[in-house]
Amino acid sequence: MEWSIVGLKNPVILVSNDDGVHSPGLHCLAEALKAVGDVTVIAPDRERNAASHALTLHKPLRVEEVGKKVFSVNGTPTDCVNLGVLHLLKGKFPDLVVSGINKGANLGDDVTYSGTVSAAMEGTLLGIPSIAFSQLDRDRTLHAQGLYHFETAARFAVRLAGLVMERGLKKGSFLNVNVPNCPPEDVQGVRITSLGKRVFDSGMISEQTDPRGRKYYWIGLNGMTWEKGRKNTDQEAVERGMISVTPLHLDLTDYQAIEALSSWNGDLQSDPV
Repeated sequence: MEWSIVGLKNPVILVSNDDGVHSPGLHCLAEALKAVGDVTVIAPDRERNAASHALTLHKPLRVEEVGKKVFSVNGTPTDCVNLGVLHLLKGKFPDLVVSGINKGANLGDDVTYSGTVSAAMEGTLLGIPSIAFSQLDRDRTLHAQGLYHFETAARFAVRLAGLVMERGLKKGSFLNVNVPNCPPEDVQGVRITSLGKRVFDSGMISEQTDPRGRKYYWIGLNGMTWEKGRKNTDQEAVERGMISVTPLHLDLTDYQAIEALSSWNGDLQSDPV
């Protein structure tokens, strides 16, 4: 079964992110998508990077309208999509959820930490076709200066959103898109990819000492490399200057493992507790 919104006039599009409601990438994306639908922005009031799929349950959420159809929420990206779909849009159930444009890549294992990806995941859980967009920041000079070619991802977002609305997505699936940080004319193409695999080591943990002699730690991005030998990955595509489009799915079940674990069944049943 597929989700499709073919033939809709002025579809409702909910835009969110994890960089915060004032992120230029968010507003570049929202402005571009107005060409294909009625856009409402609902985003965190501050940066919520690496928030993953966290949902706020132990404090109230507060919403402020900071612009026309632009809402700020003191919560996570998941909160924003949930609150938007189930309440703030007041019965205008979104036809599409689009998250981003994130400042930096969300490749491989990063999708499990990413608030950007989780906003799209929440849209999918709520039964809405969803896409997450991230703009790479590999160039340290550009990163330090805050120079992102958000127009590149925004232009592709309009194209891909149109295709999703025309052709639909498999139910339970959503798209994770990573775009090279370059002008549109320098993009080397588009590739449908699988997730790459990070290799972690102790170099990503930085141990420091405060003025009182107590140790503290920063979790950073140093010491990470990519597993070699994997073909057609998102990481491989963006390294070649291409846009990667990776289909992800809500069902995390390892069906091959079910078959393998069936051989344990006798031992498990003999003394279950």
